[in-house]
Amino acid sequence: MELAFERRGTGEPLILMHGIGHHWQAWLPVLDRLAASRTVIAVDLPGFGRSPDLPAGVPYTAETLADAVEGFCALLGVREPHVAGNSLGGYLALELASRGTVRSATALSPAGFWSRAELLYCRGVLRAMRASARSMPPEQAEMTAESPLGRALTAGLLVAHPARLTPSALIAATQALGESTGFEPTLESFANVLPPAPPKSPITIAWGEHDRLLPRRQAVRAAKWSGQRVKLLRGCGHVPMSDDPGLVARVLLAGSGG
Repeated sequence: MELAFERRGTGEPLILMHGIGHHWQAWLPVLDRLAASRTVIAVDLPGFGRSPDLPAGVPYTAETLADAVEGFCALLGVREPHVAGNSLGGYLALELASRGTVRSATALSPAGFWSRAELLYCRGVLRAMRASARSMPPEQAEMTAESPLGRALTAGLLVAHPARLTPSALIAATQALGESTGFEPTLESFANVLPPAPPKSPITIAWGEHDRLLPRRQAVRAAKWSGQRVKLLRGCGHVPMSDDPGLVARVLLAGSGG
């Protein structure tokens, strides 16, 4: 499947996958750090960013999104890449590792390790954020993004340091959330998401210390599932790339072979 993407750098290929309602630009704070030693390909998942929807009749599930990423890699001629993802993208990275089709997988606060109550909370928060993004006029979005208080209110559930988000990044993210045609069906599919099968490829899981969307207690379940220690991203929230780009880049590089 053809997907929108950004490609930078040289070296072993590393595919980056964003969370629900986001776009490839979520990875901008770390792209150049990674591109110094990797061919980095940040992708818009189907129905998000500038990528087309899944084909008619294909449901939005973690499995079909992972299939789309596999097909995208095949189109580019990329075989057994390293993969990394955040939130929904983190789950997809683990799903691909369970298939054994990737060289390694790194998951940042991956979805799927929630309790029933935590899932309901997550879906409620995401729906509220989506409704706000869709109802906000462009001029209001710009005013909100320019204000430190506005950035805190808009992004405080997703990042630990909203002030480190640039206004342009927040405006673009708000627009992406409001316009993503894959959002609703993907969110509905969360009800059926369980931890993937045991991984066949090396994996790394890391969790934001101040994750307010998928609280870090879920990391205990991820550790039990993986049989390995989950790395703590100190000072970071659910979307850690803008909170501490250096730390996130180091974790991704270490997870993909150092």
